[in-house]
Amino acid sequence: MTPLDIVQQTSPILNNAGNVFYFHPDTLAKGKELGLDGFRFYFLGRGGVLGDVEPAVIVSAFGYFAPRVVESIWTSAKRIVPPRDAARAYLGCAEHVGREQLTGVATLDSFNDAAETIVESIDRSALPLFAGIAAEPLPEDPAARAYRNVCNLRELRGSIHLLAVVAAGLSPSKAHAIRRPDDVASFGWDPAPEISDDDRARLDAADELTDRLMLPAIARLGDEQASAFVDAVEVIGAHLT
Repeated sequence: MTPLDIVQQTSPILNNAGNVFYFHPDTLAKGKELGLDGFRFYFLGRGGVLGDVEPAVIVSAFGYFAPRVVESIWTSAKRIVPPRDAARAYLGCAEHVGREQLTGVATLDSFNDAAETIVESIDRSALPLFAGIAAEPLPEDPAARAYRNVCNLRELRGSIHLLAVVAAGLSPSKAHAIRRPDDVASFGWDPAPEISDDDRARLDAADELTDRLMLPAIARLGDEQASAFVDAVEVIGAHLT
C-alpha cells in the first residue's frame, strides 16, 4: 500500500473510533460528578489541554462552532472546573473506554508502536489542539494507551483538516455545513450559511490537501510497520462501539 492508501483507509476508522468516548455513559457520569453536563465536559475536556484560555482561542482550535456558543459553554464550564483538570479527567475517560473495549486485543502493541512513530514525527506548528493532547503523558497499559493514541491521531487529522480548510479559502462554518448539514443549528449557525459550488470545490481541495499533509508522517513507517498499522486500525475500529 502507498502512504496515500494508508491515509485514506485508516482515517475514517480513526475518526469514528476517536469520538466513541465523548458522550459514552461513563464519560457523562464523570462529567456529572464534576458538575458538568455532557456538552460542557466535551468543550472543557477537549479544549482544556490548551489551558485556561479565552473563548476566542477555543474558537480558533475547534473551528466549527459559532463563537457565541463557544463563549457561553466554555466560560460557564470553566467557572466550575479548571480547564486542565477537566482535560485530564476527560482523557481519563478515554483511557477507561480503552481498557473496557480493547483489553486483550492482540494488535495493540504494533498499533501503539506505529501510532507513536506517526505522532512523534509531526511538526506541531499551526496544530494547537493536536499539540495539546499529544503533550499529555500516555498510560502504560496497552489498551488505555492504544485508545489514547487513537484520540491523538483523530485530533491530528482534525487539526490538519481545519488548517487545510482555511488554506483552501473556505470558512469552517461553510465546511461544517457541507459535511454535516444536519448539525448546523446545534453548532450555533442559525441561519445556516449559504453554500455555493465554489465552496464545495474548496472543501474537496481541502480534503486533498489534508491527505497530502498526512503523507510525510505515514511515510515514516517501515513496510511491515505500515501493514501492521492498517491491520490494527481495522481491528481496533471493530472493537470500539
